[in-house]
Amino acid sequence: MVGREKELKIRFAPGRCELVEEDVDIPSRRALITGATGLLGRAVFKEFNENNWNAVGCGYRRAQPRFEQINLLDSVAVHDIIHDFQPHVIVHCAAERRPDVVENQPEAASQLNVAASGNLAKEAAGVGAFLIYISTDYVFDGTSPPYKETDIPNPLNLYGKTKLEGEKVVLENNEGAAVLRIPILYGEVERLEESAVTVMFDKVQFSNKSANMDHWQQRFPTNVKDVASVCRQLAEKRMLDPSIRGTFHWSGNEQMTKYEMACAIADAFNLPSSHLRPITDCPVVGALRPRNAQLDCSKLEMLGIGQRTPFRAGIKESLWPFLIDKRWRQTVFH
Repeated sequence: MVGREKELKIRFAPGRCELVEEDVDIPSRRALITGATGLLGRAVFKEFNENNWNAVGCGYRRAQPRFEQINLLDSVAVHDIIHDFQPHVIVHCAAERRPDVVENQPEAASQLNVAASGNLAKEAAGVGAFLIYISTDYVFDGTSPPYKETDIPNPLNLYGKTKLEGEKVVLENNEGAAVLRIPILYGEVERLEESAVTVMFDKVQFSNKSANMDHWQQRFPTNVKDVASVCRQLAEKRMLDPSIRGTFHWSGNEQMTKYEMACAIADAFNLPSSHLRPITDCPVVGALRPRNAQLDCSKLEMLGIGQRTPFRAGIKESLWPFLIDKRWRQTVFH
């Protein structure tokens, strides 16, 4: 499962250092990750890289020096990296995933979520790569949960519509591809604003000021590490079984409103939560959201695929570096 390549390394010895050439093992299974600079993409890259895959990540604005800088709207650049690397698997994490941004920039969002995805599917088919297209629970209207893969989508907002269109063009251009629908994500963020879950941490910590929290929309917060593991498991099962294709769902199984998530975050860090105020009215600002788009994950579970991190454990691990009052550290971890 591995090949051999030469790599230059610096070797230090008393009084001198020298440049030497050494053999290194290169895993023979190759995975290309788009959107590798994002919250999910970083986790997917790490999961493949740490499990005997030769993983290459690509991004755009934040790509270098760690990842390949690729504009997914540049069809020539996409063609070149796929044909040069010859991946066995492509996990397509790159997307405009912020519903309110999609509403305000519909053309740019459609280019990335639909057009680029369709082109990537064609190129993947051209080299026989298994494409996993990351989609969303927002393809459903939230009126009849839980949703199976066979249920008819009815997105309420433009984000959900562009992701559904992306699903269609991917499967039209690559019949062997997979669509993986997932819900709201959290994980090891680089900044709190990277996730709609972690962004609440400041409101939780600043308990001297009351904060309104949505207590209407039912969500299922899901750790990106779990989604990454599911992607790898799906890819490895596909390499053994070509019938693994089509649409799949994965989600955490703890149902929470944002108010309940915020209270759970406060509890995880032994912080007060009395300043958090639940708002039970349907939000009237921004893109429409489904009330409850719970995903039925039994299809993947029947394949023996899955991983779930308990929310309190996962959120504590994710938010620990952003804890402002360091006095709480002893009560949380000792």
